[in-house]
Order: sequence, then C-alpha cells, then structure tokens
Amino acid sequence: MHSVSEIADRLAANAEAFCRQYLPEGRRVGNFWQVADTTGAKGHSLNIRLHSAYGRKAGKWSDYANPEDHGDLIDLIRHVTTAKSLPEALEEARSFLRLPTTIAASSSPTGHEPSTSGRIRAGRLFELGRPMAATPVEAYLRNRAITRFGPALRYHPGVYYRSSSGTEQIPAMLARITDNAGELTGVNRTFLDIERHCVADIVEPKRVIGNLHGNAVRFGTPGPVLAVGEGIESVLSIGSAFPRLPLAACLTSTHLSLFDVPETVSELWIIKDNDEAGETAARLLNERAQANKALIIHELDPVLGDFNDDIRQWSVQSLRDRFIGQIGESAARFVLAA
Repeated sequence: MHSVSEIADRLAANAEAFCRQYLPEGRRVGNFWQVADTTGAKGHSLNIRLHSAYGRKAGKWSDYANPEDHGDLIDLIRHVTTAKSLPEALEEARSFLRLPTTIAASSSPTGHEPSTSGRIRAGRLFELGRPMAATPVEAYLRNRAITRFGPALRYHPGVYYRSSSGTEQIPAMLARITDNAGELTGVNRTFLDIERHCVADIVEPKRVIGNLHGNAVRFGTPGPVLAVGEGIESVLSIGSAFPRLPLAACLTSTHLSLFDVPETVSELWIIKDNDEAGETAARLLNERAQANKALIIHELDPVLGDFNDDIRQWSVQSLRDRFIGQIGESAARFVLAA
C-alpha cells in the first residue's frame, strides 16, 4: 500500500509522461508543460513543473490567470478526469502509475481533500451574470449570424482578466457548463470587444473555471438526439438551422473526445471542426460512443474552418439543406421553432 505522499512523489517523477497523457494539447517549454487552464486547452497560462529545481518540486502547478488554482498532480487529476474525490483521484493515479488499486479511502495527512472551489467560484460568477437578451452577448452572436440562444449564456460587464501586464475588467459572455444530471460544474468566459461585437483581442480570450472533463455547455431540452461539437459558436450555428435540436458544446477538441454521452441518447450528431485536432476528436468520441452503446452516429463536416464560418459565408438554409441531405428527412423535425 502506498501513502498519498508517496503517490504524489511518483506522479512528480513522471510529470512529463502525465502531461502528455492527460494534457495532450499542451507543449513543453523549458522545464514546464504549458496549457491554457485546467481544461487542458492550448495556451500558456497554466504551468506544470516537470523536474525539481532550485528547491521547487516537480509536479507543482499554478495558473497565472487564476492564482487560486494551484496544487500538485493529484489535485490536477480532479480537473482533467472524472475523479471527483480524493479516493477517486488516487485510484486514477494508481492506474496511471500501474500500482495496485487497493488503498482504502481516507482523509489525507498531506491536506488533499475533495475540492469544490472551482465549481463554487463558477457558480457565483454565473449568478452575477445578466440574461443575455439585448446585451453585448446577443450582439456578438448575431454579428456571427447566430440566432439560437439559451439560458446557458449570460452577460457580465466586467469579469476580471489577469495577464502578464496586470489585471483589468473586461465584458464577457458567460457559458454554464453542466454534467448529464444538469448540475453546474464550471463556467466558460469569452471576453468581448463590445464596440466591434467580436472576441476581445487579448491573449487567451476564452477561459474556463471549474471542471470541463466529460461535461459541456448545453442548449435545448434533452432527448434521444444530440448534436455535440467544440465551440459554442459552431454548435449554435447548427442550432440556428435546427432550432429544436438539443446541443452540447465541449469547448475544446480534447474535451469533445472525452464527452460523456448521456445514456438517453440514441442518435448522436458529431459536429466537427475542419482541422487535424477536430478530426481526431470526432474519431475518438465516435469510437468511445460505439464501444458503450448501440448508437446511430453522424459525423458532420464543415466546408470551411467550422460551421460558423460556413453559416456566415452562405446561409442558414444552405446549412439546413446540407444536413437534411446527409442525415435524411428525419432531421427536418428539428427545424420548426418550439
């Protein structure tokens, strides 16, 4: 049996292998593995030390944009996997390290306790947001030819944004991330330029608080058919063509591949982005979904970079016609507004 501190030390000794497995969209820069945040998206705000140096231990990480987010690799497991508690995180760590998974659940003398701080902060932030109607969020989405909205989106006039030059408050679109039970697990912040009705011209303008692994930003009433993709804008472009279609936006290609398809879903539309990461994510999700259940699965390819590019280049009707042609007339049942 290995103690929590022993497991933490073993993870630290294998920090780079851990990052390559759990945070594949990151990159190595010197003695650090860099990602945007605890979602594992591409970026450089969150840094994980790969080797001990100058009295600082390997495996320690911190998020420059969110100083409250820091810890070791056991803490990080609860962000990048479905592990919600210390015992579950330890089981995942033992599996990665190929250790026997037999340790009993107990409180840790090293201070590792189940953390809900990210979820709590996300919930508080979302509560502070305004309904998005007649706000810069609606203007931003309409500027991108999107007409499908929902209560998962809110507007905040001044969310704190931290960068190397300091802290400022920037208007933002807030998106509620939920699990299959409908419980809030996090919030995505898209910082906006409200004069130009576009994403703010800043480093990492899209950031997540909380747990994204397996979860998504959701639109519509859950049912047997679900369309799932990466970006909110791409997914809502499909939703603009099919107003009654349930939607899920996973926010990154990594998290599209890790999406937890609800047991109630019998037909899955996978909304792809037109790049290597999008192709890989769709393939991995398709393989996982087929392994777990007998699903009807449609992989839907954009002509340009993503479906928001398509809908802006052509029209809602052209997108609708293309989908009905690929999926069949059954797709038409999602056209009429609810």
